[in-house]
Amino acid sequence: MRLVLVRHAEAGPGSPDELRTLTAEGREQAQKLGEQLRAEGVVPDAVLTSPLLRARETGAALGFGAPEPHDALAPGATEEDVREAVTGRGGTVIVVGHQPDCGRIAAALGDGTEPAFPPAGVVVLDLPS
Repeated sequence: MRLVLVRHAEAGPGSPDELRTLTAEGREQAQKLGEQLRAEGVVPDAVLTSPLLRARETGAALGFGAPEPHDALAPGATEEDVREAVTGRGGTVIVVGHQPDCGRIAAALGDGTEPAFPPAGVVVLDLPS
């Protein structure tokens, strides 16, 4: 399985935190990331996101169809939560989450190195089935 782990794009400040929206730059970041992924041949079977608005907006702006919010991907998500969420979802799944979760998840599912995850950052991981 190929896991495409994405940190949500740039969001504006606000309260409550769950309803913070992407900035104009954030929408552009997510759209460009979607274009980059398509150019690299990524065709996801599913796009799963945190239930927070900024993650759902990022998932939608990637341009691969309607994202599916998943409660287990909310802030605080672990590699176990991601594994459970993507199980049975196909060969390629995009997961949109939050930092520092994305870095920790990538390290746990990858080579142990925690990558930098700027807004709209991405890491592609090949997981055993």
